[in-house]
Amino acid sequence: MQANQTITNAERHRALALSTFAFTICFAVWTLFSIIGVRIKQELGLSDTQFGLLVATPVLSGSVSRLALGLWTERFGGRVVFPAQMLITAAAVWMMTWVESYAMFLVVALGLGLAGGSFIIGVSYVSRWFPPEKQGTALGIFGVGNVGAAVTSFVAPFLLVALGWEGTARVYALVLAATAVLFYLLARTDPEQARQRESNAPRRTLKNQLAPLKLAQVWRFSLHYFFVFGGFVALASFLPRFYMGAYGLDLTTAGVLTGIFALPGSLFRAYGGWLSDRIGARRVLYLTFAISLSALTVMAFPGGQVTLSGIGGPVSYEFGVPLYLFVFLTVVLGFVMSLGKAAVYKHIPVYYPQHVGAVGGLVGMIGGLGGFFLPIAFGVLLDVTGIWTSPFLMMLALVAATTAWMHIAIRRMERGAPAQAALEA
Repeated sequence: MQANQTITNAERHRALALSTFAFTICFAVWTLFSIIGVRIKQELGLSDTQFGLLVATPVLSGSVSRLALGLWTERFGGRVVFPAQMLITAAAVWMMTWVESYAMFLVVALGLGLAGGSFIIGVSYVSRWFPPEKQGTALGIFGVGNVGAAVTSFVAPFLLVALGWEGTARVYALVLAATAVLFYLLARTDPEQARQRESNAPRRTLKNQLAPLKLAQVWRFSLHYFFVFGGFVALASFLPRFYMGAYGLDLTTAGVLTGIFALPGSLFRAYGGWLSDRIGARRVLYLTFAISLSALTVMAFPGGQVTLSGIGGPVSYEFGVPLYLFVFLTVVLGFVMSLGKAAVYKHIPVYYPQHVGAVGGLVGMIGGLGGFFLPIAFGVLLDVTGIWTSPFLMMLALVAATTAWMHIAIRRMERGAPAQAALEA
């Protein structure tokens, strides 16, 4: 990027603040089905598998669109692409209130899912305002926009009671459209786009933009993100249903408890970026996976009852994870997932400064696909096993496999290229 000295701190902070706010609103919209989907499920009489597909469909389009949105942001800049994406999404959210069939809900959900693609737009836009040594922290702060999931968990249940799910959707659509207009009016063209326009430099070819995607390192980052981000999105969507079924809570309480999970999973992403700048992204990922393994081992433990032969006759004992402990573990899990999300994206603008949109788009797409496939798998597991904690057992297996794969890859890299391994620490 052209001489960072010409960029003032005020300009950097302006770009970061606007992008973070816009991403927060987009993320709140992206997880809207986790709340209103419960009411739609009741109205349409959906099975758990159908409900899982409905909740996951926005995640699919939000994930798949990230690569294209990343490429477009590299070409046209975030100031143009971000508002366009928000306006199209707002229209889809409003249209959702007109449809009645399950099939049409799935179609409109694809448009709503574009809100999830906003992440890579912001990453590409924000990274161009900051030098490499500050990008981890800046992108971590931007990633705090994940708090939009908590906003929906806290606010949407009350809007649902007051306005119904249709009124709730309209409120979200209007807020998103207003955010798009404000962003376009207040944001500035990023330095790289400004430089290209001034120099009339030819645009890079699509082949050049996609060149890094054939590197194994890029796919390794993608698989890490599959768990830390895809798992976070999946749990944010699944937990309201889990709390209502496993613990018998009402929708409002279940939404609040889900917000308690989503809040640290969002707010501490900035800390994760700072920590990655200080001790290295690899160490942060090891910490994330180790604590996740411990928390999910307990969360996956199924409740039940056992009957033993006692002196005076059969003696029955009930066992399971109490609600307070389960909520605490979700907070811990959300916290370390936030660190892991920041650690993954710390690498991208450092190693691929001219390909942030393409590489970040692929990583985000694979991570987002985790948020698509996991809720569907959760629904299937519930239908097949009838055990509420079976999705957490699946998450445990996933993080165990991810940890093993990462460790083996790093050990091989250390033996083959110790200097490069040290650089990636």
